[in-house]
Amino acid sequence: MQQRWPSRIWIVRHGESAGNVARNVAHGAGHSRIDIAERDVDVPLSPRGEEQALALGRWFAAMPSGERPQVVLTSPYRRAQGTAALIRDAGGLADRASEFVVDERLREKELGILDRLTHAGVAELYPEQAAMRARLGKFYHRPPSGESWCDVILRLRSALDTISLHHDGQRVLLVAHQVVVLCLRYLLENMSETQILAIDTQAEVANCSVTEYASAPEEGLNGGLKLVRYNFVAPVAQGGAPVTAEPDANVLDR
Repeated sequence: MQQRWPSRIWIVRHGESAGNVARNVAHGAGHSRIDIAERDVDVPLSPRGEEQALALGRWFAAMPSGERPQVVLTSPYRRAQGTAALIRDAGGLADRASEFVVDERLREKELGILDRLTHAGVAELYPEQAAMRARLGKFYHRPPSGESWCDVILRLRSALDTISLHHDGQRVLLVAHQVVVLCLRYLLENMSETQILAIDTQAEVANCSVTEYASAPEEGLNGGLKLVRYNFVAPVAQGGAPVTAEPDANVLDR
C-alpha cells in the first residue's frame, strides 16, 4: 500500500528566544544556572526572534499562494507559537484561514531536574548525572523527570502518523525546536544514532532555519519524503534579520 504523505513539509525552528539570550549570558559569566523567571513553555521570543520570524514569513509570502503552507502544526511553547503567528501575519500561509494546530508532541525535549542548568552547573550539582550522560551519550541519557532523545523520537513517530493520516497531499509547516528538528530528520531519513549525532555535531540548528522535504513516490517500496534543504537560513538573512544559532536554555552542551 502506498504511504500517504504531505506533498511538502517545512520544519522550522522557532526564532531566537529570551532563553537563548539568557543562556549565552550564563555561559559567558560561568554561572551554574540560567536566569529565566518563566517556565520553559512560557519563554517568549526576543526582539531579534520576532524579526527573524517576520523575515521568514515574508519569504513564504513571496511564493505563489499555491505553493505556501496550507496547514501549520506548532509546539505549544510560546516561542514556537509566536514564530508561527508572525509567519502567518507576514502573509506566509496559503490563506489567513489556513489550519493552525497546536500539537504538544512537537514540544521541546524536557530536561527534568537538569532544566536551566549550564554544563558546569550539572557537573557541580548533579555529578552522577554528568557521569551517566558521558557514559550513555545524549541519545539515550534520560535525566530524572526528563526525556532522552529516544523519548522525543517516540512521540514524534506518533505525530508523523497523524500528519500522514490527516494531511495527505497537503503542504505542511511544522514549527518546533532544535532537538525536534534533528529527531524528525532521524525518522524521515531512517538514520542511525551515529548519523544524526554527526549532523548535530556539525552545526547548531539556526533560529528560524528551514528544513524542507518534498513528496517522493519513487523513494522505497511505499514512497516517502526526500530532503530538499536543511538548516537553510537565507530567508532570514535576505530579510534583513540577524542569523542566530544558540541552543535553547534547556539544551545542555555537547
